[in-house]
Amino acid sequence: MPSSIPQILDRLHYRYPSLLVDDVVEYEAGRRIVAVKNVTVNEDFFQGHFPGAPLMPGVLMIETLAQAATLLLMQESGGPALRARLRGVDNAKFRRQVVPGDRLTLEVTLGRRRGAVTRAQAVASVEQNVVAEAELVMTVTEDVAAIHPTAIVHPGAAIGDGSVIGPHAIIGPDVRIGRRCSIGASSVIDGWTEIGDECEVYPMCSIGLVPQDLKFHGEKTRLKIGDRNVFREFVTIHRGTHGGGGVTTVGDHNFFMAYVHVAHDCHVGSHTIFGNAATLGGHVEVDDFATISAFSAVHQFCRIARHAFIGGASIVTKDALPFAKSVGNRARLYGLNTIGLVRRGFPPDVVAKLKRAYRLLMVSKLNTSRALHQIEHDPELQCDEVRYLLDFIRSSKRGVVLRRPTRRDEMVADD
Repeated sequence: MPSSIPQILDRLHYRYPSLLVDDVVEYEAGRRIVAVKNVTVNEDFFQGHFPGAPLMPGVLMIETLAQAATLLLMQESGGPALRARLRGVDNAKFRRQVVPGDRLTLEVTLGRRRGAVTRAQAVASVEQNVVAEAELVMTVTEDVAAIHPTAIVHPGAAIGDGSVIGPHAIIGPDVRIGRRCSIGASSVIDGWTEIGDECEVYPMCSIGLVPQDLKFHGEKTRLKIGDRNVFREFVTIHRGTHGGGGVTTVGDHNFFMAYVHVAHDCHVGSHTIFGNAATLGGHVEVDDFATISAFSAVHQFCRIARHAFIGGASIVTKDALPFAKSVGNRARLYGLNTIGLVRRGFPPDVVAKLKRAYRLLMVSKLNTSRALHQIEHDPELQCDEVRYLLDFIRSSKRGVVLRRPTRRDEMVADD
């Protein structure tokens, strides 16, 4: 934390020109901080304050405590788009003089909050003797959007407070970007595109441009992106087409690694992970918590079910089943993704029911229809996850990835 002190304190409005906090010795997120200030004889403020008997002014004692409070608040809130302000000082008391050679210990404890306003109890001491104390009234507010001088932002675009637009980025006239977003250098965001709050767009991304569909003729179609998504370098996401519903959607908390492509009219849920260069054809649906590993491709109109795992360099031409591992070219079913489900907190009894259901689908001598019937009527297999599995298979229009791997496939996967 000490290395970031200057950067964080730049977010304090009306800060005294010099840094007055030298180090942080204790830190409890959202609650308490203990910092230190070494008072030296060469401090610039001593030149005008009692040169014959230098004393640290009381107002700078308050400023020092405010800087410590800022470190606590900004570390807790995070983000370069926030700014701290000292809005008031109550019950200030100065117990003794502070002179060169003293080492100030600054303890700030956060108190009650109301909206953006936080009260903090601040105490400065020297060798465990209190020298000053006060109740600080602090606020943390969003800064206005910061747009780099070389960026090209159309006057019709809407940029939320606290967002940062990097150098040479291009933002089109119908773009709406939420609060506290970060748009990287040389990225292009165009079309009727909405991006939610706290999204990170890394350099060279292309978002909201026209789809790669020969039937598209410039009609007004949309791209809608939710909150807290991460788009790494060179990600491309296209808006919809008139024939496909007119909109491409992306939910919340998704992570798109470098070179990912999401084609027109796709619908991506929330909490998904796309590996490097993973590619979706048009009209693909990806449900929540799915993982599509690096260099995999999903054929148009396919569905990737909830909690599905697509292995690296796989080609998916049918619907990928929920909670399972689909791997290969063409993708085949490698059974339940037990490790992934345990990591995500699935109860052991649910994992056991899913495992038995997949055993009936994969290794029993029943055909798919009879296996589904037996799963549905087995009282020991009843749970929401198994019902979702059954509904997904029955609602599939392209068929599902259900074929087991051959022995040769398993040997290749092991390699």
